[in-house]
Amino acid sequence: MISERLQIAQRFRSEGEGESARIAGQRERDLNEIQSNAYRQVQQIRGESDAKASEIYARAYTQNPQAAEFYVFLKTLETYHKIFTKDSALVLSTDSDIFTLLKRAGKASGSPAPAETSTKPSP
Repeated sequence: MISERLQIAQRFRSEGEGESARIAGQRERDLNEIQSNAYRQVQQIRGESDAKASEIYARAYTQNPQAAEFYVFLKTLETYHKIFTKDSALVLSTDSDIFTLLKRAGKASGSPAPAETSTKPSP
């Protein structure tokens, strides 16, 4: 009688564990479906917004040549902002765009230009 009851209890436990595994599997499938739908929507929205931004930029910057130059200038500044940190050290050529920009900015702000160093050997 006890062993019969133990067998019945074991069968119920086994059925419960099976049902638990089925529910956990369904939950995983539902979560994966929700995540993949959300990712698809994010990518679709991102693509649409990038296309709209490109269209706006194209219309704005093709109105005249100065606007196109200004756009290139802004993109260059954005790139510099992303790659240079507070502790960055630069070695610039005198014919580089950023050197020219920094030199012009120094003159416009009224700050003194860096002192020129002499390359003559000392006697």
